[in-house]
Amino acid sequence: MYFNDFFEYHLQTKHSYFSVRNFPNRLDWNNQPKVFKSYKNFEKISLNLDILNHSFLYYIAGISAKKVYPGVEYYLRVNPSAGALYPNEIYFQSRNNDDIPNGIYHFDISSSSLTLLKTINNDGLEKYLGFNTNINGFIFFISSLYYRSSWKYKNRAFRYCLLDSGHLLGSLEASCYIFDKKYKIKYDFNKQLFNKLFNFSNEEFFQTCIIVGEQTNTKSKEVEFSLPNVDGTYYFEENKFIEKAYKDSCLIKEKKQQELNSQFIYNKEIFKQIVYNRRSIREFSKKAIKKEEFFKILEILKQPICSDCDENVEIYCVINKVVGMPLGLYKDNKYLKEGDFKTQAGYLCLEQSLGKDSAVTFFLTSKGKNYQELYQKAGILGHRLYLASNYLGYGCSGIGAYYDDEVCEFLEENSMVLYALAIGN
Repeated sequence: MYFNDFFEYHLQTKHSYFSVRNFPNRLDWNNQPKVFKSYKNFEKISLNLDILNHSFLYYIAGISAKKVYPGVEYYLRVNPSAGALYPNEIYFQSRNNDDIPNGIYHFDISSSSLTLLKTINNDGLEKYLGFNTNINGFIFFISSLYYRSSWKYKNRAFRYCLLDSGHLLGSLEASCYIFDKKYKIKYDFNKQLFNKLFNFSNEEFFQTCIIVGEQTNTKSKEVEFSLPNVDGTYYFEENKFIEKAYKDSCLIKEKKQQELNSQFIYNKEIFKQIVYNRRSIREFSKKAIKKEEFFKILEILKQPICSDCDENVEIYCVINKVVGMPLGLYKDNKYLKEGDFKTQAGYLCLEQSLGKDSAVTFFLTSKGKNYQELYQKAGILGHRLYLASNYLGYGCSGIGAYYDDEVCEFLEENSMVLYALAIGN
């Protein structure tokens, strides 16, 4: 899937001043999907946070807060999600991990437990992934139940499924850092095969595989198992447009490997609390941040992401309030345009005050060739921005809605706009 082909899905899901006013979303509250999936009548292992590997899993996607409004309860997780809709699910294989029996699992987030779907011995999922030998450690899979997002965001929901998946990858990266593990993202695998293997129908599909472990010398053998199709939404409305976008973007072309791992320098105990307490800020105080801290954040964003398909994502920054830095537009740390653009940045972010009241508003763009991969990378970068900002005492908010073409005009760059984020006090 090439950018120069003007990918139909991206073109038809752009926001504009006209589209936002003429095609508003109207929610059907009677058909709101549930945000938790659970396999009944399977053995479950409750997570015990005093056990290292249990804690490692919890810090990837565990529930960290509950909010109650009249007639409504919201459960917030360590990973953010557009509209708190959480379209992604986590499955994994465990082999020779302390305190977790060998098997294939689903992370039942609602009960903070692991559902054992299938016990494994010498068999497993490695062969289906193209590995000839078994892997000691974890093999994670991230899927999307897209109606959880399309219920609210309609056709544009596929973007949010991918960004949310990227945030999950970012929280997995953070948990790997806390618990001294290394990861590699594997985007290039037969996703349709795994969809069938886990008995998904068209409401759920796999996007990403992550290896947290090492290959052994033991020959791999395909595991055989049969799972029931489990309703993870309560109510489902098919969206052929999203399903086609998924299928059209599964094939990877001209992939570029990134073998290097990220190198962070955080106080791990403080960082662990940051991961747990992370929240999206709703308004900024309009105060400035420090120049040296802004550059620390940029340095963290530029750390490598170990994967088999590393797409290039450009980072543009509208500097609104950074001590010692001229106002204007930057690409990374290169000064592109001088001026006070805070009002324009707020307008571009669908006229939200977050974009203009922030210290810095970021726009992530790409001319990448692999749609699923570049969007998930944008989500990883977004998650790094959340955690790095929070660690330095600043707030962050992801903004998935913006006037696509007008952002490109402002940046003077013909690219796909993937994500907008704002940081500040």
